[in-house]
Amino acid sequence: MIMGQPWILLLLLLLAISPPSHSSTVHNNNWAVLVCTSRFWFNYRHMANTLSLYRTVKRLGIPDERIILMLADDMACNARNSYPAQVFNNENHMLNLYGDNVEVDYRGYEVTVENFLRVLTGRHETAVPRSKRLLSDEGSHILVYMTGHGGDEFLKFQDNEELQSHDLADAVKQMKEKHRFKELLIMVDTCQAATLFSQLQSPGVLAIGSSKKGENSYSHHLDSDIGVSVVDRFTYYTLAFFEKLNMYSNASLSSLFNSYDSHLLMSTASYREDLYGRPLSEVPVTNFFGSVMKTFHTDFAYTGFSMESEPHISLVSETNSRRILESENAQTEAANDNAKDNCPFHAWLKVLEDKLDNENAEKLVLYGLGSMVLLLAISTLLSV
Repeated sequence: MIMGQPWILLLLLLLAISPPSHSSTVHNNNWAVLVCTSRFWFNYRHMANTLSLYRTVKRLGIPDERIILMLADDMACNARNSYPAQVFNNENHMLNLYGDNVEVDYRGYEVTVENFLRVLTGRHETAVPRSKRLLSDEGSHILVYMTGHGGDEFLKFQDNEELQSHDLADAVKQMKEKHRFKELLIMVDTCQAATLFSQLQSPGVLAIGSSKKGENSYSHHLDSDIGVSVVDRFTYYTLAFFEKLNMYSNASLSSLFNSYDSHLLMSTASYREDLYGRPLSEVPVTNFFGSVMKTFHTDFAYTGFSMESEPHISLVSETNSRRILESENAQTEAANDNAKDNCPFHAWLKVLEDKLDNENAEKLVLYGLGSMVLLLAISTLLSV
């Protein structure tokens, strides 16, 4: 009976074939979600932390359109800021973090637990523009950096509400189920930061915090001119690590994690890698803090020639490029000639040119003047 029904055999065959594994998806883009959860002037360092990471990931190649920046307060415009419109992470004031190229996506009271979870899960109101959405996919590597005040399994948002560890775990689970990332790195700089990862269960997730349960995270140094601390220790030494690198660096995640000295941090940097599934020594830090770029080398700027169609060609000579351009120009000229032949105006001009070449030009001028006089007389009579 089954042999007489070919469609049944086809159905059984389709059911037997397992769908492709999500883990085999190619890593093809990077995103960053950077969050400062603190308000008030004395939390200046938290905004400096976030802007410092923002500058770092941009320098390593992640473009602004793939960075979601959330700042709960604008320290640059605070009345107590002795350097208006500027934010620094070092007392030498060599680097203004709040320059012309800072694009803040969520500002002030927009930085809430709800909006943060909506960014991660993609469950936005219809009016939210694309620039404020995390448009990641199953090939994305995502960095989520958060800094502020926290405690045992929570992170405070603006001293008004809290993000709980189970809230974060649920959001990450939704992201995984909706294929919103291939791999995810969560980095938190706050007191008892590592406790925020305790409920995570989704594969492909790596997490690191500035302190373990029962420990505080500390600021690095005070700026006497500004009057407050300008950077936290964990973020300061993270930046010190990245300032030695560029977007082509092969430094691994294990080298980053091993660079944290508990004596310098005055806390213990802790991380979870049981959900990740890859040795950290084999993963470049640019997989999360940098960009993914595909480049093809050519000696000319001809957009019509695709290197992807000829993957074995690594270099195109100037002779070949000139031939291609000449061929294209010849085709364009031929197309223009055909268009002119079909146009009445161009046909009349061609007849006129032939007349000028083959007959007395003076006669044509006289004919033209006579025609103009005749037309003028006719128009005068009609007007009377």
